[in-house]
Amino acid sequence: MSDLTSIIAASLDPKNPVVLAFFIVVGLAVLVLVLLFMKFFRLWLQAWLSRADVKFSELIGMWLRRVDTRTIVLSKITAIQAGIKLTTQDLESHYLAGGRVPNVVRALIAANRANIELTLQTATAIDLAGRDILDAVQTSVNPKVIDCPDPKKGRDTVDAVAQDGIQLRAKARVTVRANIERLIGGATEETVIARVGEGIVTTIGSAVAYKSVLENPDRISKAVLAKGLDAGTAFEILSIDIADVDVGENVGAQLQAAQAEADMRRAKAEAEKRRAMAVAREQEMRALVVENEAKVPLAIAEAFRQGHLGIMDYYRLKNISADTEMRESIAKPKKKE
Repeated sequence: MSDLTSIIAASLDPKNPVVLAFFIVVGLAVLVLVLLFMKFFRLWLQAWLSRADVKFSELIGMWLRRVDTRTIVLSKITAIQAGIKLTTQDLESHYLAGGRVPNVVRALIAANRANIELTLQTATAIDLAGRDILDAVQTSVNPKVIDCPDPKKGRDTVDAVAQDGIQLRAKARVTVRANIERLIGGATEETVIARVGEGIVTTIGSAVAYKSVLENPDRISKAVLAKGLDAGTAFEILSIDIADVDVGENVGAQLQAAQAEADMRRAKAEAEKRRAMAVAREQEMRALVVENEAKVPLAIAEAFRQGHLGIMDYYRLKNISADTEMRESIAKPKKKE
C-alpha cells in the first residue's frame, strides 16, 4: 500500500516533466474551450431561445470550416420564426457553395407568405445560377414595368414604317411577372424587350396607312400580346401598353426621291454615252471623207492618162469647185470682231 501511495505521489509531483507537460496541455485545452464558449455563447443562446436547435459542436465545426456562423444562425432563426423548417447543414452547404443564404431565406419567407410554391432546392439552384431569387419572388408578387425600348441602351423609341411610307415612333410599357418555374434557364428582360420591339415593328409595318395606327394604338398592343412573346423567358407578360406614338419622317417620299435621282443620273449617263458615240461616228465619217478626197487627184490623173478626161473638162471641174467654195463662204456668217 505504501508503494502504491509513493507511485501516485511521484506521478503527481509537479517537478516531473511528464506531469508538467500534461497539466500544460490540459490547461490549454480548457482555455480553448472557455474561449470558444465565450465566443459562441451569445449565438448559441439566441438559437436556443428561438428554438433554432443549433448545437455548440455545429458552431465549432462551422468555425473550423471558415463559415460565417452569425449569418447561418441568424438566417436559421429567421426561418424558424417564420415557420419554415431548415436544417443547419442545408444553410451551411449553400454558404460553402457560394450562395447568398440571407437572400434565399428571405425569398422562402416571401414566397410562403404569398402562397407561392418554392422549395429550398429550387431557391438555392436559382441563387447559385446568379439570379436574384428575392427579386424574382417580389416581382412575382408585385409585377414590374419594363420600358420598351430600354432608355439605358441609348434609344427612346421603336421606329417602324407603315405601308404608305410614313415612319412612326412608338414607346411601350410592358408589365411582367416573374415565373419561378421558368426562372432557371429562362431568358432575361432583354429578350422580352427585343421581342416586344420586333412585334411593334411587324404590326406597324403591316398597317396599310399610318393614320389607322394613330387612330387605334391599342391594335399594336393586342397584336403583340397575342404572339405569346413570353415563351421561353423567365417572365409572364401581363400587358403591353403603348405609351406614345409619334409621326416621323416620310420615308416613302425620301425613297422615291432617291430613286428619281438615281434614274436621272442613269439617264444622264446613257445620254452622255450616246453623245460620245455620235461624236466618234462623226469623226469617223470625217476621216472617211478626207480619205476619199485624197483619192480625187489620183482619180483625175488616172483619167488623164487613160484619155477619159480632157483639159477643158478639168478646167470646167475647177470652176465648179471654186464656185462652190465661194457660195459656201458667202453662206457662212461673219464673225464679229
